[in-house]
Amino acid sequence: QVQLVESGGGLVQPGGSLRLSCVASGITFNHYVWNWYRQAPGKERELVAGAGRGDNSDYASSVKDRFTMSTDIAKNTVYLQMNNLKPEDTAVYYCNAYLSPAQDIWGQGTQVTVSS
Repeated sequence: QVQLVESGGGLVQPGGSLRLSCVASGITFNHYVWNWYRQAPGKERELVAGAGRGDNSDYASSVKDRFTMSTDIAKNTVYLQMNNLKPEDTAVYYCNAYLSPAQDIWGQGTQVTVSS
């Protein structure tokens, strides 16, 4: 069964840190492009880290120098380390594995709330 399961979200104060994890099962991990997206209330889903549907991995300008995406192939896991969090980072964060339009896999999302 193909599945992505995110964890690590929660409530954090401004300036704090969180690390999101996404564990993949049922797919060949290193065949896919890995991405993190987020969607805030009333806003469209946006690419936070990764190559999206392209070739070059990058970060959204709003998170550059604060967020870091990494992978552990042995654990079939993708991470998103988020430092110096701001209230505007509040959103549901989604892990995505992309190979083709027919092989575009999403996790269930994990809520991140940045508030004092």
